[in-house]
This record gives sequence, C-alpha cells and structure tokens, in this order.
Amino acid sequence: MDDLERMPELALDWHRSGNGAVLATVVETWGSAPRAVGSQLVVSGHGEMEGSVSGGCVEGAVVVEAMDMVGGAAGKMLEFGVSDDEAFAVGLACGGRIKVWVEPVAAMGEAVLADLVEARAARRAVAYEVDVASGARRLAGVEAWPDRFRADKSGMEADVFVHIHNPPLRMIVVGAVHIAQALLPMARMAGYDPVLVDPRPAFGAAARFPGERIVEEWPDEALDAIGLDARTAVVTLTHDPKLDDPAIMKAMRSEVFYLGCLGSTRTHAKRVTRLEEAGFKAEQIARIHAPVGLDIGAQGPGEIAVSVMAEVTQRLRRP
Repeated sequence: MDDLERMPELALDWHRSGNGAVLATVVETWGSAPRAVGSQLVVSGHGEMEGSVSGGCVEGAVVVEAMDMVGGAAGKMLEFGVSDDEAFAVGLACGGRIKVWVEPVAAMGEAVLADLVEARAARRAVAYEVDVASGARRLAGVEAWPDRFRADKSGMEADVFVHIHNPPLRMIVVGAVHIAQALLPMARMAGYDPVLVDPRPAFGAAARFPGERIVEEWPDEALDAIGLDARTAVVTLTHDPKLDDPAIMKAMRSEVFYLGCLGSTRTHAKRVTRLEEAGFKAEQIARIHAPVGLDIGAQGPGEIAVSVMAEVTQRLRRP
C-alpha cells in the first residue's frame, strides 16, 4: 500500500504512542479539486502531519482546528469557500467549496479504527460510516454499499459520510518480456501495485525491471502465495502454455476482475481447446480477454502496454 494512503494506520500508531491523532477527511469538494472525496490528512498532538485534503489552500486552517481537537469526544465539519485566486495558486482553473470532516481518534474510538486498519491489512473491503449529526459510527461490508464499492466512491448519504476502503488495486503480470517492461510502470502510475512473475532468472532479472517486485516461482505457486481477489488483474504474456496456462487456470477459479492473455486469435483458439480438455466451462473461458488489450492498432511493446492498461481500466470502471 502506498505510504500516502496509510492515514488510518498512521493515526492509530500516533494515538497508541500517546501523541493523540486527528483524521481530517474530504467529504465534499469542487469538481476540479486536487484531492478527491475520501482523501485524508492526519495530525498528531505534537503538530506532525501527513497526507492532504486540499493540495495546500486550506491545509493550514484544517491543521489548526485539528490541533484544538486532539483528545476530544466529537468530530466537526469544516466548510471552506475557495476563491478563484486561491484555487489558481494550487493549480485549479476556478474556486468552489470544500467540506472536511475532522475527527479525533478518541472520538472515533480506538477499537473501530483498529478494526478498520486490520481489514485494510487483510485486503478486506470495508466502509467506515459516520453520522456527522449524531456521531454514530460503524464499519460495513460490501453488501451495504455495492455501487459505491464498485465505483470506489466515498460520499455523503444524507447525514452519513460513507468512506470506502477498497483494497489497493493489484496487477500480476506473468512473463518478464518486453511488454512487461512498459506495462509495470504504467500500472503503477494508474494506481496499481504490480507484481511480476517469471521462474526464469534471466528474464526476470532485476536489471531489466529495476525497482519492481519480481517473484521467481512457477506461476500457479506464485499466484497462490500472492493471493487473488476482486481487486486484482492478471495478465499473461509468455506465449508458453507451460507458464501461462497454470496462471490462467488459477485466475479463472478466482474473483479477479480482469484476466488478459497475450496471443493471436489462433493461439487463443488452441488455448481454449486446452482449457476445455482440462474441464473448464465456456462461461469460465469467456472471462479471458484475448488477444489481450483494446483493439487500437497497437504496435510494439509500449503501445501494446497502453492497450492492455486501457482494457483493464475499462473492465474496472465499466464492468
């Protein structure tokens, strides 16, 4: 998980260390805001701060309010009108309005925050609900807000702020080939935690993929160890059935939201035959996106990686 997204974890650490902590969360903002609804800033009782709620234009005022609330028993809604000049100063075309819910951990409850942190660590989707009028709080599962979880969209429901905590997106790429060299950094820029799987040391050398997480195990074993869930995309790129097929079979038996496989139409037809002989049904095989990527006439590894990233995004956002 990106350190910039670890505000609940940091708040819990600061609270337990005795410093006190306050979480400030964007609950409403103007359309061109640099920080989306759900973005957080955490402030300790000693004045330490991490995260952001506005990109800078109202941060100072939020920190001052938060410092006055450390150890308090209630949250507070702050509302700011941002002028055109202030908005321009932080890179926006125009001003607007921003609402920030400021909440001491003491008011939220250490137990509730600890349960939230535990769910995030276990990659379990959870929503934190707080009634800003009454102060009632609880954690809820996907069944409570299926549309919000699917869209990754936190927001207000009457007086209740629903903060969606989906597991971080993850992309598992099987095959340390040229396309993977372009695809992994693209995936990271799009907000994914990429993992490269290839049991061939010469292919998965760190020199070819600097800074990437590389798993040198057979794909089926690697996918078992990594874990597959509904926030995971799997892309196979080796062209070698001995490597691709075990990963494909694991992915088809899981809840991954995307499974894409490199290869021509003819290659995929042979793949389908092998999967049918292995006992997979037509509806399972139909989950495979093959040839992988949107048909944009891509040529070369970089353009193919763009087409793959586009198709993954389409599948995630328009299921």
